[in-house]
Amino acid sequence: MIAYVDSSVLLRFVLDQPDPLLGLHDFAQRITSAVTEVECLRVIDASRLAGELNDDEYADRRAAVFSQLRRMRRVVVSGSVLRRAGEPLPAPLKALDAAIHMGTALQWRDHEAPDLVFATHDRQQGRVARLLGFAVIGI
Repeated sequence: MIAYVDSSVLLRFVLDQPDPLLGLHDFAQRITSAVTEVECLRVIDASRLAGELNDDEYADRRAAVFSQLRRMRRVVVSGSVLRRAGEPLPAPLKALDAAIHMGTALQWRDHEAPDLVFATHDRQQGRVARLLGFAVIGI
């Protein structure tokens, strides 16, 4: 099986937060949007600027992001992904990045993996994914 992984799942691993989605390792393939790298690095940088991470922790977290991403296939944010992200959804999403994740997953499911599972810790995004027919894990 293939899982689409959003930034919230990756960040939970990288930041050593409680209840990471350990079952994700059981999937034969994991994919994510190219935007995930930017999102994760911005969160880590914000933690550094807020004084929550020292220089060594900052470097370790950045390295962990790249280590995790090497285990995933990253999908380019193409014009077709952006068009898909702009289509009507059955419920609201709170941020542009969530719409890009959803557009990417929808396009991937349509063209590559009809049984794609959506992995997220974001309740709102998980709700939209379920309404769109995805099996959802992580919430």
